[in-house]
Amino acid sequence: MSSASADTGQLAERGPAGDGQPLIEARHIVKRFGSNTANDDVSIAIMPGEIHALLGENGAGKSTLVKILYGSLQPNAGELIWKGQAVEIASPAEARELGIGMVFQHFSLFEALTVTENIALALPNCKATPELAATIARVSQNYGLPLDPAAHIVDLSVGERQRVEIVRCLLQNPSLIIMDEPTSVLTPQEADQLFVTLRRLASEGCAILYISHRLEEVRVLCHRATIMRRARVVAEADPTVETVGTLAQLMVGTEIEHVERKRGTRRGPEAILISNLSLESQEAFGISLKNINLSVRIGEIVAVAGVAGNGQKELFDALSGETLCPREDMLIFDGEAVGMLEINDRRLGGAAFVPEERLGHGAVPALKLSENVVLTRHGTGEGITRRGFTRFGLAGEVVEAVTTLFDVRKGVDDPEARSLSGGNLQKFVVGREVQRHPRILIVAQPTWGVDAGAAAVIRQSLINLARKGAAIIVISQDLDEIFEIADRIAVISRGQLSPAEDADTLTPEKIGLLMAGGAEKKGAAA
Repeated sequence: MSSASADTGQLAERGPAGDGQPLIEARHIVKRFGSNTANDDVSIAIMPGEIHALLGENGAGKSTLVKILYGSLQPNAGELIWKGQAVEIASPAEARELGIGMVFQHFSLFEALTVTENIALALPNCKATPELAATIARVSQNYGLPLDPAAHIVDLSVGERQRVEIVRCLLQNPSLIIMDEPTSVLTPQEADQLFVTLRRLASEGCAILYISHRLEEVRVLCHRATIMRRARVVAEADPTVETVGTLAQLMVGTEIEHVERKRGTRRGPEAILISNLSLESQEAFGISLKNINLSVRIGEIVAVAGVAGNGQKELFDALSGETLCPREDMLIFDGEAVGMLEINDRRLGGAAFVPEERLGHGAVPALKLSENVVLTRHGTGEGITRRGFTRFGLAGEVVEAVTTLFDVRKGVDDPEARSLSGGNLQKFVVGREVQRHPRILIVAQPTWGVDAGAAAVIRQSLINLARKGAAIIVISQDLDEIFEIADRIAVISRGQLSPAEDADTLTPEKIGLLMAGGAEKKGAAA
């Protein structure tokens, strides 16, 4: 394992435009939030023309470091060196003036405005003129990110929206671009095109700080990796000579458990049946569901793949009861028509639900974990509430059971949900529902933005639950995850669902094509 730091000369050779001097250095950065130290003596150097990965499990301190580099946070100690000179970056505006741009994981675009209008809003003293539109068209075409400057954001795919974010960043003429989970919403084909663009930028001398939990793409794309664990830098590595396993082990400090999926497991009777589900979206820019058909048997995991914004939210809401179906027989759980039942009635019948948004939807930020247990267990007949009283002691026992089973790391016994890192909160939200041993589980984006160790724990828990007799629908954008856990796979595109096919007969390329629009045909019974 090549975890030792490479010397400066080697790094300069890797970056095509490097001259031996780092573009930016963070030296001995310390950042505290009260008694919690998020960055503890962190140092990192990024060369011109280098694609540099920043890796670490959730809560390792990556986001804090990036916010310091981008001016969103100020360190308690340490210094930043930009092109050899000490600097203080007091705000994102100052970062952009220096030449630091950032493409965020969650887009900040106005859907009702055009591409040109959105980009103009981000540029200083800029208006949405024909000249700007021409510049957008030229730059986007030159970098393999073609855009129609007059298109409205609402009409763009998620991949096209990311192009807007990148082109907006490029028009600020950055020397360093920070990218946070850039492929999490892309099809495999779109990700390949993004890599072409990033390699070209690097060849022109632009440095890329690349944050991702997808370690295989880090191996393919990045020149060097800095690995953080528990607020400190623990290693530097050359990803091209590492394996996914060794990188993951550096991130978490121990060997990652292999997710075991036994194919051909005997399946029981049909537990979930969706029949001709059509549902008009009630949101201005939502996606209407069109003739959705799917069946899932006991012991089976069926994955619904798709690029974000193609009806996943609307499908989850219909399955969970947050949005009622037009007819009760459009959705059948264990032989009972539940299409017009509320969410608690569905829970009482043995179903459980994990929404995509963990903080705010899956858990109330200001409530303790035990109180969040009560929110989803009070109507399930499990004794959390009795004769009008809430049994918080029993809820606390659930918290401890989930903490043990899912390795939820927390500072106190019963913290507020918002105090947990993203990965630990995700493990808690999924674990809270899995620990019920439901007969039916609907889960959206189960490992969204979590590290390799947490993802393995969550995925194995879903497999184990199915083996014990549950029927599970997993709505996910992560193709690696889907192929790791699913028995069958369907693809949702623009509100339509392709027939579910055996996972062993599909390839990422075929699913990528379906994700890009190949599922736009009449839904067929799976």
